[in-house]
Amino acid sequence: MEAQKLHRGRLIDHLQLVVADFPASRRLYSAIMEALDIPVGGEGENYIWFDELFISTADSEAAAGELTGRHHLAFQARDRAMVEKFYEVALANGGRDNGGPGEREYHPGYYAAFVLDPDGNNIEAVYHGPATLSAKSVEVTF
Repeated sequence: MEAQKLHRGRLIDHLQLVVADFPASRRLYSAIMEALDIPVGGEGENYIWFDELFISTADSEAAAGELTGRHHLAFQARDRAMVEKFYEVALANGGRDNGGPGEREYHPGYYAAFVLDPDGNNIEAVYHGPATLSAKSVEVTF
């Protein structure tokens, strides 16, 4: 078997959600990102962005007039309390319950909550428990 060293940098450079009800989405995502301690990167009349997540109307220049489909976005939380805060503020700002905070069977320590945004996107906050591997590189044997 051959050992390879894999670099674990950013897998995704950026994402864009093109939404039908921009004011409702702006309200929800602004509250969620505040709960996750992610600041607004910038905003305008028909767009807002946080880190590398861009949300816009269909008539924004980058959207080319098309709404995006249903997506599942999972945001990392620092701890269980942050997952719970995410869920509470999401419900208070237009999110719909899609699975309250709790342990999931995906792996030991997986603690998450899920909400649906105004366009039906499944939005998750997850805490994976105490880190056991470096986020920058992992040695894998094939």
